[in-house]
Amino acid sequence: MSDTAESETTTAESVVEETADGRDVSLRIEHMTKVFDDDGEDVVAVDDFDLEIYDGEFIVLVGPSGCGKTTTLRTVAGLEEPTEGRIIVRDEDVSGQDPRERDVAMVFQNYALYPHKTVRGNIAFPLEIRKYPSDVIEERVVETAEMLGIGELLDRHPSDLSGGQQQRVALGRAIIRDPELFLFDEPLSNLDAKLRIQMRTELNKLHDRVGKTSLYVTHDQAEAMTLSDRVVVMNDGEIQQVDSPEVVYEHPANRFVAGFIGEPPMNFFDASVDVREDGVRVTAEGFEITLPASVGDRLAEWGGDTSRLELGIRPEAFADAALVDGDPDPDRSFDARVMVVEPMGPHKDLAVRPLAREDDERSEFTARVSNDTDAAVGDTIRLTVEVDEVHLFDTRTGENLLV
Repeated sequence: MSDTAESETTTAESVVEETADGRDVSLRIEHMTKVFDDDGEDVVAVDDFDLEIYDGEFIVLVGPSGCGKTTTLRTVAGLEEPTEGRIIVRDEDVSGQDPRERDVAMVFQNYALYPHKTVRGNIAFPLEIRKYPSDVIEERVVETAEMLGIGELLDRHPSDLSGGQQQRVALGRAIIRDPELFLFDEPLSNLDAKLRIQMRTELNKLHDRVGKTSLYVTHDQAEAMTLSDRVVVMNDGEIQQVDSPEVVYEHPANRFVAGFIGEPPMNFFDASVDVREDGVRVTAEGFEITLPASVGDRLAEWGGDTSRLELGIRPEAFADAALVDGDPDPDRSFDARVMVVEPMGPHKDLAVRPLAREDDERSEFTARVSNDTDAAVGDTIRLTVEVDEVHLFDTRTGENLLV
């Protein structure tokens, strides 16, 4: 493999090279578009999806139902053909290849186990159809089963297994192939909440041990944030943002990402902005706060209408002023009426309304405060805002103006 960018050409044989920081590109999805025919009407399921995935990365596609994430995965697997664009696995353009010809292994939502075969037979199947010697198959089956903690289940049938055990068998069938790329289509969605958490941990450990490039699809943001090296947030067939879980959460690219990622979700308020020498005064729905003067510089670069913006504040960016050292800063605090208190262990989620609009249920938002707060339903609480953690969105494009 070439070490210089100068050797890159547009041919499939050399399309994958080392990146500037020395990492190899394992999977390249090049400007992929997928259009389906729905009774003579073109339906764009995926629109110009462009992404490089590096060796050993665990990439999670996340988004609401119908956003195009599963179609993207199926196209990489060869179960769908791209309408436009290419799929490059390592050095090879596989866009027109049959799924069996691609060096990928897919784990499905419904496990797709053969009911008449034992666990041993299910795990062994990919090697059997490739005519591996029986002794090699048995050795690798036992090794894979032990790795997944199902060695004692090899002679059982799928009907005798729990959901978690069936999922491990499906993983084993993929792992035994030792593919270039693992594809996961919502593999944990059929498990109960407790088992999903356990399997997330096991998948993390398994990826650390196997080290293979993985592309994982889910609608569950908790899976996306805990499993991924990078998250690909999708909506309406398009990539909205690609970055680490931390960056996607703390610096969402747009209004959609900000609202989709996070639980409880980000609070949004109609707002106008007055840029002053000492800071940026934001008037929202029933309260005002002042942001740092640097925000004014960002808004000046943007050059749009500051009288119609949307203010975004995550619940944990609020605090009970009574628990903050010193007097609350009037430029970043305001009074609110407590409508609901939800104890959540180390913190409490409060449904509150700004005191200036306490009769308007549309003004209600969520503040996540310390469990030490004494606030009860009906009380007035002074809330402070961590102004370095707020966001301003263009109401026309949804762009986050502060990233």
